[in-house]
Amino acid sequence: MSGAPGGRRPAFPGLPGRAGAGMLGGCRGGGGGGERGFGWGGGGVGALMGPPRTQRPGPAGELVLEEAAGARQRCGEGDGSVPGTLLCTNRRVAFLPAQAPGSRAFLHSEYDVALPCIRKLVAASSFAKPKVLTAASTLKFIPEELAVFCRDFRLLRFHFHENGLAPQAFRVANAIAQAREAAVWLGDTGEGHDGWSCLAEAPSEDEDEDEEEEEEEEEEGSAATLLFESLRDWEKELKRLGAAGWRVSAVNERFDMAPSLPRYLWVPSGLLDHDLKRTFAHFEERRVPRLCWHHPGGSDLLRAAGFHAASEPGSEDVRCLEALLLGGRGPCVLADTAELPTLADIQLAHLKLRALCLPGAAAEEKWLSALEGTRWLDHVRTCLRKAVEVASLLAGRRCSVLLQEPSDRDLNCLLASLVQLLGDPHARTLPGFQSLVQREWVAAGHPFPRRLGLLRRDSPREEAPVFLLFLDCTWQLVRQFPAAFGFTEAYLLALHDSSFAPYFSTFLFSCQRQRGRGSPHRPRSQTYTPVNGWRDPPPGVPRAGSVAGRLPAVWDWGLRYSRQQRARFRNPVGAAGSTGPPDAADPRPPGRPADAWPGLGAGNVFVLTKGTLSPQPFPWRSGRPPPRLSRWAPSLESLGERGGSPGGNRPPTSPPGLLLPCAAGPSVRLWRRCYLRGLPEAQRGRFAPSPAGLAEELTLLQDRLSAWQAAGPRAEAAGSPLAPSR
Repeated sequence: MSGAPGGRRPAFPGLPGRAGAGMLGGCRGGGGGGERGFGWGGGGVGALMGPPRTQRPGPAGELVLEEAAGARQRCGEGDGSVPGTLLCTNRRVAFLPAQAPGSRAFLHSEYDVALPCIRKLVAASSFAKPKVLTAASTLKFIPEELAVFCRDFRLLRFHFHENGLAPQAFRVANAIAQAREAAVWLGDTGEGHDGWSCLAEAPSEDEDEDEEEEEEEEEEGSAATLLFESLRDWEKELKRLGAAGWRVSAVNERFDMAPSLPRYLWVPSGLLDHDLKRTFAHFEERRVPRLCWHHPGGSDLLRAAGFHAASEPGSEDVRCLEALLLGGRGPCVLADTAELPTLADIQLAHLKLRALCLPGAAAEEKWLSALEGTRWLDHVRTCLRKAVEVASLLAGRRCSVLLQEPSDRDLNCLLASLVQLLGDPHARTLPGFQSLVQREWVAAGHPFPRRLGLLRRDSPREEAPVFLLFLDCTWQLVRQFPAAFGFTEAYLLALHDSSFAPYFSTFLFSCQRQRGRGSPHRPRSQTYTPVNGWRDPPPGVPRAGSVAGRLPAVWDWGLRYSRQQRARFRNPVGAAGSTGPPDAADPRPPGRPADAWPGLGAGNVFVLTKGTLSPQPFPWRSGRPPPRLSRWAPSLESLGERGGSPGGNRPPTSPPGLLLPCAAGPSVRLWRRCYLRGLPEAQRGRFAPSPAGLAEELTLLQDRLSAWQAAGPRAEAAGSPLAPSR
């Protein structure tokens, strides 16, 4: 290896060549600061084909299988790279950049990838073709470079130096391939044990000086986030919405009525739990209608599964069903998800998009047409249009809108969340958005492990990244209305990557019932970080005793990101939002009669299809003649007449508190920072200094420029470094 010629071809075709001697980074060796943060000492490496090293325990039961000290991670085109240590554990592949002594090693998503998140592993050498590594494959050459293709669009490339790294490179490549095949996502099995969260036998070692400050610091976003695991959270949010006529029901507290529903539900106050139990059997998976959001104008947003085809409700059941659906709020509008893309459509589009965003996937002149061919942006437009229809209907009429999906666990989560983002300013704040995700996704039973494809290989393949599609739709809203949101693109990107991280309970399970059975119980006074595992409280702090604790939620961003990184999550120019309900002013345009449903009774039912209301009786009253069609329907055409054309490049004018995004082709763009970061040219500047350092340098240059301009020709004659060359 050391005698190889210097002009050999790149290890990966289509990517920049191997790094030279002038690589970036001021530290040499194997990332001392990172090893201290993990509590993993150094160790010698045996013969190339000898037995594997003894597995050493890491934090929270993690085992270090192999490591390559002195590896480098590429950071863009050319020879730029960062030195550090490449680690393979039984849970993930981690790269620890070499840091200055005394600095703290935060696990940023750019350096860390969970094993189930690895889609493909490729080893390459200058003397052999690139080889896709699996547990059964045999690596017959010493890899010079290792490429890790991730499910979250990242492409991590690690280069190994020739002096002494050949045995480590060979071993770490094989270890990653075997660990990836053996990795399982046990959180979804609900067996009471989670292979990703088993605890270490021994406590973590030395703690940095600022560790106690980080543990004691209470983040505003995480502290204000409601997890909706307690009765108090549900009551607090219901009070904020001002939803008179609704109450919190504990009918499903033991998960005996509907295992996939949360413990507590929002139901009409006049409906007793004894009567509510009659309704469960008439819906798929027993997921009954329940309140999602209340508009101060009097409208209610509900969600439910599809009607059970074999159910035959009696007279008492019909009374309870109609009381649950109507809630005394006027007519009921059924908004099903038939117009939205199916799970298969979403998965196929995501696969095509991921393949397109790899280096050399399509010629530059054909790239945009190939992007439209994936239909991913088309699905984003469809979801935004449907959300606009539902949100405008809630803002313009006093009614009940029921979002109906056969399973009520996928597209209903997406649509209910988008509607609240459009209509509720509090949902656009950082704690409000996190509470929204907790209620409409986590507590509502979205099967994150199955949809993200993180289950064991022998499990049925039900992959469809609906949550990632929702994050893309949210990014479109943030881009069109930057001053209306209290969080930034960096926050959405961190949340996107965290959905594949196995260190938090938020995305580890498919419902509250499995989360309660599968999470390890620890005293609440203990804290957990991916770096140091479970930590005992400082001396003098009382322990919680037998109070059951769990893995932290993903909203505890301080466990994974530094203060500087978390500061980029908040939008300094965004509206602070309101902790109360949205603006209660009547958003109806001038000339609209006060009675939004003239001549129609409160028990009528309509179906919202492409912005038009059509009469539709309940399934159990099919013989009843439908009422006449209402004259006004909240179509996109009517929205264009009231405030701007939806087909234009400018979003239409919306009533107070309501966002109406433009869903036309040019207005929906590709989330470049998320999807294109695997391309070498898109990684330029990824390891740049902090914004504070850049701002300080810019201020210094501006001061020097001002001084030079004030001095005039004398400064130029004196040879000022800022003077233009002649």
